[in-house]
Amino acid sequence: MAEYVWLIPALPLVGFVIQLVFGRRLGDPTAGYVAAAMVFGSFAAAVATWFDLLGRPEADRSEVVTLFSWMPVGDLGVDMALLADPLSIAMVLFVTGIAGLIHLFAVGYMHGDPKFSKFFMYLNLFVTAMVVLVLGENLLVTFLGWEGVGVCSYFLISFWHTRDSAATAGKKAFITNRVGDLGVMLAMFLTFGALGSLSYSALNSAAETGALATSTATAIALLLFLGAAGKSAQLPLYFWLPDAMEGPTPVSALIHAATMVTAGVFVLVRVNPVIAVAEPWAASTIAWVGVITALFAATIAVSQTDIKKVLAYSTVSQLGLMVLAVGVGGYVAAIFHMITHAAFKALLFLGSGSVIHGMHEEQDMRKMGALRVLMPITAATFIIGWLAIAGVPPFSGFWSKDEILLFTAARSPVLYVLALATALLTAFYMTRQVIMVFFGEVRWDSHAEDHGAHGEFKPHESPPIMLVPLVVLAGLAAVLGVIQLPSLGFIPDGWRYRLSDWLHPILEFGEADIKTTSAYSNMTLLAVLATVVALVGIAVAYLIYQRQAIRPIEPEVLAEGWYYDRTISGFMGGPGRRAFEATAEFDRRVVDGAVTGTATGALALGRQLRRTQTGYMRGYASLIGIGVVALLVWFVLVRGMG
Repeated sequence: MAEYVWLIPALPLVGFVIQLVFGRRLGDPTAGYVAAAMVFGSFAAAVATWFDLLGRPEADRSEVVTLFSWMPVGDLGVDMALLADPLSIAMVLFVTGIAGLIHLFAVGYMHGDPKFSKFFMYLNLFVTAMVVLVLGENLLVTFLGWEGVGVCSYFLISFWHTRDSAATAGKKAFITNRVGDLGVMLAMFLTFGALGSLSYSALNSAAETGALATSTATAIALLLFLGAAGKSAQLPLYFWLPDAMEGPTPVSALIHAATMVTAGVFVLVRVNPVIAVAEPWAASTIAWVGVITALFAATIAVSQTDIKKVLAYSTVSQLGLMVLAVGVGGYVAAIFHMITHAAFKALLFLGSGSVIHGMHEEQDMRKMGALRVLMPITAATFIIGWLAIAGVPPFSGFWSKDEILLFTAARSPVLYVLALATALLTAFYMTRQVIMVFFGEVRWDSHAEDHGAHGEFKPHESPPIMLVPLVVLAGLAAVLGVIQLPSLGFIPDGWRYRLSDWLHPILEFGEADIKTTSAYSNMTLLAVLATVVALVGIAVAYLIYQRQAIRPIEPEVLAEGWYYDRTISGFMGGPGRRAFEATAEFDRRVVDGAVTGTATGALALGRQLRRTQTGYMRGYASLIGIGVVALLVWFVLVRGMG
């Protein structure tokens, strides 16, 4: 089946074409079911490919499928080729699986929308682009998918473009990601200049064998990290992601959980040998940006009141932890957390969508409360997602976050303390959200007039088509940690490092060896400490928001995101706009003026010369005579005198 890996992107692409041609005829809900079926078909193809690779020896678990020669230009030869190996298949399994569940949820969530089929057309195209990004055998094929998810994110975030906020959010996401795209393009240019190839195998082999200079490896690693900072929302380019909440909730789940935002981390993991042979300060830079982003976003989440904004900043924070894992050499830990995060964050976003649906599009948590009684299935599944992201054992988030903390502790005590503080805040703000939405006092009844209900307003549970994905994702969020259980002294050897074994051929070179460190020998103690920290965060939030024993402190500076986004917007709308206008004026007057002036001068010269073309032979003979005399003067007087 690995030879048929092209089916994985082909099926959602067929779904896109079907929606494009027949979407309106299919209508609501058939168009949604067709789109979901195509993504689930892609997931089935990924599972079949996984079984194929699993049955092979470790050294043979790689298959390159070349579809056609894409760019045979001089020394540059790039194939449209797909790479099926342990890393890419691990990615497409959760990308297509969770995307299929999101499609299914969207059938109920988008019911009645006048652009129902167009929405699923964009979703199918989005999944196609993400799968191409992951399966790309070379940087250029990956970049094709990279740009594809960027364009689709613009379409989906601004899907309800009649709202100014949605249109602005779409443009912000698109433009901000172009900054990161510059880094990826420069990395491709540098790679081709150094190796004459854009293939990952050529790049990673050159790094492993020492054929790639340290300075070149450092430049490529940092340029790709610039791209990752854009796609995976790291400082200073994170600010597009919270505004992406303006799109429909299934879009938020798709972008934030399993697809676009994981692309940057994936590319860094794919080129792990390059990072390993780069200057040590390059990896340190990646680690520090990751941990600062994680802590920065976590502090903002504690004061948000929009149910989706809390989750948005949570995503930025969790992505920071994945980037931190890359920086400290924990590549398996980064992929492990990416997989578990895809499950519990998709669950949380879809759960918030269920709440918004049941609350008649209300998103302010201050107008909710005690919804567990009226929305029991949504509440139960959301609570499982909360326990997973908070790092409470035995839920999946505990295992993956604990592994990142383990690698961080082995690298730097300061980084470890900052990551532990992030874990504390994560448990705190997620507990705050659960209490404000599902527990505490009923606050939605006093806001019935906001919805024109005249006292008749009452939240309700979502339909089964929306609840089934929640239940499946809740199961995954609870047990997905088994794919990479650590050795804590009481777990049988047969359950150890299964994800590590699967990814071993791809990540062996770059993975940090921490088995001789004190952190590794104290693994159990660190796991207990991480659990205590999570429980402390939960307890403090419980005392503040449920028992109301402590007055909540939610400063405006945190609610406004440390004024970072406002500062960027103010600069772009003020000095930035004036600089752009000055640049445009320079281009119009100087650059275009030079071109226009040259053309105008040539035209004027032509008009003057045209006057000499009278058509009379005597005139031409006179000019020839004058020319002969001039030549004689030149040769006799000037040259003769020389």
